Amino acid sequence: MVHIDSRLALRSADRTRDLLAAGDIKTRDPSYTRFVGMMKIILPAVAALVLGLVLIWPQIVGKDERFRVSFSNINTKDVDTLSMVNARYFGTDKDNQPFTVTADAATEASKGAKAVELEAPKADMMTRDGQWLALSADNGLYSQPSSTLDLLGNVNLFHDKGYEIHTQSAQADLKMGTASGDDRVRGQGPFGALTADGFRLYDKGARIVFTGKAHLVLDPKAGMPKK
Repeated sequence: MVHIDSRLALRSADRTRDLLAAGDIKTRDPSYTRFVGMMKIILPAVAALVLGLVLIWPQIVGKDERFRVSFSNINTKDVDTLSMVNARYFGTDKDNQPFTVTADAATEASKGAKAVELEAPKADMMTRDGQWLALSADNGLYSQPSSTLDLLGNVNLFHDKGYEIHTQSAQADLKMGTASGDDRVRGQGPFGALTADGFRLYDKGARIVFTGKAHLVLDPKAGMPKK
């Protein structure tokens, strides 16, 4: 029994000695000492930064809100005429059929006006039976209240039935489905080709009257039955 107790005592003493040696090594390790020193500096700095953000954050939010309020209070009367690119306007005519007006660019004719100046305008009208009439020009002036479109420069009218009219200026009433022009006209279609001093178009092209001196060249093959 005495021999066993002696060995236990020796083992306990050895373990105590090892633990003391390990602790002594840690206390003497330079990297461990530097780590502890850095933590003493970094941790207080991080805490101070967090505290500073907590104190400053309400002021940052308040400045952002003040900016939004001042922006929303801008007086639109002080803004110049409005412009947009790829403009699109939609409406319906007297028969409740849709029409559209598109343009590469649209600029308010004058401040607060209901008319817009158009670059490369195009207008499309539909009939009840599904036929269409398309108009295009270099420039135009579209009045939204009256749904009228003034076209200027290389004016072209194309109808679903296969005829077309070319002139330099024209006026279209998209609500009524009419168009007219008093400049020289060139036209062509399945019937042949013609020239005239002007034109009047009614019911979206169902009837067209050519005015002034008109010259018509009929196509002899027009109207002939197909073999």
